[in-house]
Amino acid sequence: IAVGWLRVRRPDVIVATSPQLFCAVAGWPLSVLKRCPFVFEVRDLWPESVVAVGAMRDGRLVQWAKKLAAFLYRRAARIVTVGEGYRDGLVRGYAINPAEITVVPNGAEVDLFQPQPRDNPVRHELGLADKFVCLYLGTHGMAHALDKVLDAARMLASDPEIQFLFVGEGAEKDNLFRRAEELRLQNVQFFQAQPKQRVPLFYDAADVCLVPLRRVPLFAEVLPSKIFEIMAMERPVILSVDGEARRLVERAGAGVFVEPEESA
Repeated sequence: IAVGWLRVRRPDVIVATSPQLFCAVAGWPLSVLKRCPFVFEVRDLWPESVVAVGAMRDGRLVQWAKKLAAFLYRRAARIVTVGEGYRDGLVRGYAINPAEITVVPNGAEVDLFQPQPRDNPVRHELGLADKFVCLYLGTHGMAHALDKVLDAARMLASDPEIQFLFVGEGAEKDNLFRRAEELRLQNVQFFQAQPKQRVPLFYDAADVCLVPLRRVPLFAEVLPSKIFEIMAMERPVILSVDGEARRLVERAGAGVFVEPEESA
């Protein structure tokens, strides 16, 4: 707040994004000090999503966070969500007037995410040759059920033509790496998060891209942003997210749906 007050002249509007919720906590008082509208962009329902993945229990701290979220929602001149599911969640959970919410879906930077030949530098660097590559690229977090992807890799371990790539960082990455070693999975490779300009090369190298989440009712409202990048790259999706994400992928004919947390 202090930095914003000292370094920013009076803006026309202040936009704060959640998660994390505390970003919006800084945005609202700054909008009061600068006497301009406060727009609250909601990219995830917080703290609901934290509770859904078991990172926090629904105790006093979570109840306090919900009250704080409600306070901010009601003081926003406009709420912007990235999907209809989030809008419905705010209406249902916080009794927000739908007329005060605008849905602006995520998209893809199409100048960057343009499909190129499958036989590319990444395939040569990693020695993938003509293997069938299943790619997960993104956060390795508690919400993503990536242990189930390892289960699928274990079931397919006897097929030398199939390779799984995990690209990214996150709280669960070390656990996933250890489990893959314990299972002696020769068909799984892990890589660190890639520079943005290099991400399309991994998509180009993939035969199919994986978009999993845990089986949690709240996630029926989630619309993972990576879906738009994968679609821009013209790669098929194996989607384990029901609800709005499933409707988008099936409507576009962009992939197939598998029940969340199902490995077979």
